[in-house]
Amino acid sequence: MTDHTNHNPDGPEEHFDLEVAPRVRGLPPYLFGKINELKYRKRRAGIDVIDLGMGNPTDPPEAWVVDKLCEAARDARNHRYSAATGVYNLRREVANRYEGRFGVSLDPDAEVVATIGSKEGFSHMCLALLGPGDTALVPAPSFPIHVHAIALASGNVIALDVREPQVFLANVARVCESLFPKPKILVLNYPHNPTSAVVDQAFFEEVVALARKYHFFVIHDFAYGDIGFDGYQPPSFLSARGAKEVGCEFTTMSKGYNMAGWRVGFAAGNRDMLGALKAIKGYYDYGIFQAVQIAAIVALRHGESGRLAQVAEYQMRRDVLVDGLNRLGWEATRPKAGMFVWAPIPEPWRSRMGSIDFAMKLLEEAEIAVSPGRGFGESGEGWLRLALIENEQRLKQAVRQIGRCLKSEKAAASSD
Repeated sequence: MTDHTNHNPDGPEEHFDLEVAPRVRGLPPYLFGKINELKYRKRRAGIDVIDLGMGNPTDPPEAWVVDKLCEAARDARNHRYSAATGVYNLRREVANRYEGRFGVSLDPDAEVVATIGSKEGFSHMCLALLGPGDTALVPAPSFPIHVHAIALASGNVIALDVREPQVFLANVARVCESLFPKPKILVLNYPHNPTSAVVDQAFFEEVVALARKYHFFVIHDFAYGDIGFDGYQPPSFLSARGAKEVGCEFTTMSKGYNMAGWRVGFAAGNRDMLGALKAIKGYYDYGIFQAVQIAAIVALRHGESGRLAQVAEYQMRRDVLVDGLNRLGWEATRPKAGMFVWAPIPEPWRSRMGSIDFAMKLLEEAEIAVSPGRGFGESGEGWLRLALIENEQRLKQAVRQIGRCLKSEKAAASSD
């Protein structure tokens, strides 16, 4: 056994360099880091930064859901370790929700797993299914975890542009025809983050047909499925015929129920995929705090009117923000679902600076935080993602501050 201690009491302490695993060394620099650092610095200085960068709801859950959490937390029995896959009554409530909203029949024991948010569930599913040499197809622009969870599982990523659904499907087929070995996993995310692209159920029927033909499995991240506008209801992948034979779907209570910090999500669908996820979770965690699960049960059971009210609030905020940006000369379109507006950088700035620099400009000069499109991969360059998390008055104020920032630079440029 080698003794690594420093035997010279008067000498300097020995320093050992930590060599992290290749999967960690391969992670790229965090592209939102500079923006977050400046945002926090401004806030520490007492500056009111309007943060439209992260899809982090500012609205609270309904009061009676919080009351149920407090009641359950006072029960000593709920402070013990819980089941890694979720208590049965919560899984049954998820199955009831799928039956009522999408007409999908699920076995709560074999086809539903509670996860610590959909992000944890997705990451552990990748770890359960992928290894060296395996390839996953992911949508581009890409929500970062859709790429990095695969990389952390030692898999390979092929990113395909998601904004035109039929082109996306054609590219999936093309890759499957030309690649050997064929892709093992197709990752979907509709409503899409960051672009807010949406699809209809016929799209998922085609996905199932492709999965059967090319023998890949599907993971659908349905994190924004609770939020649809103008009468549009985002369809569940599992509602497509045969979907449970080829894939699974992740949902969350973070968005429609304003329970983001509670970390309650679900995987549903193919029992073999969920069996692999259960095996991983059995080693990694003891599940969600049971009081949170109990409150989630009553939220799912009785919270539909509150969810619909929250959707109406997001639709109103969408209209306020899009209308305001359009008055400034931006070409912003109204998303049909989700929590974000995906807008191109307006001219003349688009032709002379990238999305990170433009986002930094808005933060430095307008005190508005947004997400630069480059943070979602190369195909996101030239765009910004703006979250609908602030109230109507704050959004109107954000538009005014952006307008003053851009107008002052135009005025300065015209006087040169």
